[in-house]
Amino acid sequence: MTAVTGIAGQPSGALLSQYRAVRAHSQALVQPLSAEDCAIQSMPDASPVKWHLAHTSWFFESLILGEDSSFAPFDSRFGYLFNSYYEALGPRHPRPRRGLITRPSLEEVMAYRRHVDAAMDSLIGRGRESIASRVRLGLHHEQQHQELIITDIKHAFFCNPLLPAYRRQPPAPQTARALDWIDHPGGVADIGHAGNDFAFDNEMPRHKRLLQPFRIATTPVSNGEYRAFIEDGGYRRPEFWLSDGWALVQSEGWDAPLYWLSDSDGCRSVFTLSGAVRLDPHAPVEHVSFFEAAAFAHWAGKRLPTEFEWEVLAQRFGPGEVWEWTRSSYDPYPGFTPFAGAAGEYNGKFMVGQLVLRGASSATPPGHARITYRNFFPPSARWQFSGIRLAEDL
Repeated sequence: MTAVTGIAGQPSGALLSQYRAVRAHSQALVQPLSAEDCAIQSMPDASPVKWHLAHTSWFFESLILGEDSSFAPFDSRFGYLFNSYYEALGPRHPRPRRGLITRPSLEEVMAYRRHVDAAMDSLIGRGRESIASRVRLGLHHEQQHQELIITDIKHAFFCNPLLPAYRRQPPAPQTARALDWIDHPGGVADIGHAGNDFAFDNEMPRHKRLLQPFRIATTPVSNGEYRAFIEDGGYRRPEFWLSDGWALVQSEGWDAPLYWLSDSDGCRSVFTLSGAVRLDPHAPVEHVSFFEAAAFAHWAGKRLPTEFEWEVLAQRFGPGEVWEWTRSSYDPYPGFTPFAGAAGEYNGKFMVGQLVLRGASSATPPGHARITYRNFFPPSARWQFSGIRLAEDL
């Protein structure tokens, strides 16, 4: 898929090509799924695939096409059904009940997408530079939902007793990676996005941070390393856990990462997008909460990096297969300015009670990852492809 970068200032043909590529990728993700698969909502934090397909179309319709006097909405009722959290754009259907939206059908949602695409094709083709930045935002927004399509359908399939597979190809086996460390002497570091390429508002402005000497691991924690934590009683020893994390271990009965399965022969298997497979000890551990990541780090005698430490050294290891929890709360950077208009609700209003994850995952679409990207989730979240990278003070 074409990477969505540097759209502003390009000819309208390049922008249109990238728009079509991103939209086509969303529909390609749906090809292995039935209409029934696309309607299911397995938990309040997840959304049906059909909702993701409609919501991303609503985003273009509401933030761009609504300003075009010649545009006729596909169905005026869809604004209520497919608004996510934009107060400025009107009321919406409750998030935990999106699985009740059996109508419109998947076929009608696809017709809605075609309607929006035809209007966007026409609008972009007119070469209006004033919409370019919002088109870029809409494309990166859709790429975020492409990742959510994968994470949400994986959770839905895991809830099915048949443990169905999203794709036929099994995960490629991985080789052991030697743990090494990258040292940093500390000092003042530049943090945040710079340049003309796309970035979300929460990645800006670029600013300075004072870092103490530290080092960070060159590889994320593997399944085998995490299994050693489990076998050493990690989920039974409160001394490793933050208080809220230990409460969840007790109330939710956690004894392993989400999707780990116990086989009758005592070995471990894990549920993947290819169904249940034998646990690969060399693959990065994934689907752990912040609390599990912090507990593992404590057990290992290390800690989690701050997001600033991660960013300063990320050029040495780069975004990988799992989003990596950091010890940084999701706060605005000094001088943070939200996007203009309704898009101002995109990030800033969530800057409380969340932890930052850095990097990318195996579900992140091509062209969407960058060093300054700030993902964020509450510390209890496990259904994302989230993992662990260790750090320590020097």
